[in-house]
Amino acid sequence: MALPVALALALSGCGSGAPAASTSAGSAAAGEGAKEVTVFAAASLTGTFTELGKAFEAAHPGTAVKLNFGSSATLAQQIVQGAPADVFASASPATMKTVADASLASSPTTFVRNKLRIAVPADNPAGVDELKDLADPAVKVALCAEQVPCGAAARKALDAARLKVTPVTLEQDVKATLTKVELGEVDAALVYATDVIAAAGKVKGVAFPEADQAINDYPIATLAEAPAGPLAQRFVDLVLSQQGRDVLAKAGFEAP
Repeated sequence: MALPVALALALSGCGSGAPAASTSAGSAAAGEGAKEVTVFAAASLTGTFTELGKAFEAAHPGTAVKLNFGSSATLAQQIVQGAPADVFASASPATMKTVADASLASSPTTFVRNKLRIAVPADNPAGVDELKDLADPAVKVALCAEQVPCGAAARKALDAARLKVTPVTLEQDVKATLTKVELGEVDAALVYATDVIAAAGKVKGVAFPEADQAINDYPIATLAEAPAGPLAQRFVDLVLSQQGRDVLAKAGFEAP
């Protein structure tokens, strides 16, 4: 798939924002000059990391944060294949392990957890109100592909419920899966709780008990030989700071 990117310069999406509150990220050291920090992050972190990227730029004048969002599995493979990056924030330990096993990640830290929800259109035309409804052949379901974290979590939840669901589409990341619901192309999808919150007004979320057996831990790490050097660790410090925790909690992420 094409490399999805966000933010300034060659990437698009997250520019400078309002000044951040005081955090462990601190301010730019004198004489650092203009720098870039490239962050590869799971698609489900789009909203929160865009906000934190703006805060980091405000706290480090002259520094640009480049955000590359996508499937954690795809991002991990890109890093292993040599894509230049400073920080990796993954939606599962398994995808982080791919990078760590290649000796490319430094001391991953779990910073949040996320839980699945059933996303349905605002008017819920199929009347989906529990997980077993997704097994009805008349209900059009979108799932993430099983090799990506949201798909692996969906498989765990469905196995826990002993349900066989035949999706009409398998998507490569959670945002693409949710978009199928937003466009009315499917009746339901299994996505993260945070994605349902971010799409408030466009979709409704349905909680289900089996989600407790398919919770995803999100690790973050600086990458070996990160071009940004110490700035990479400062971005990780911001994510782990109280400010970072507040931004993530507001979006619906759970503390690890």
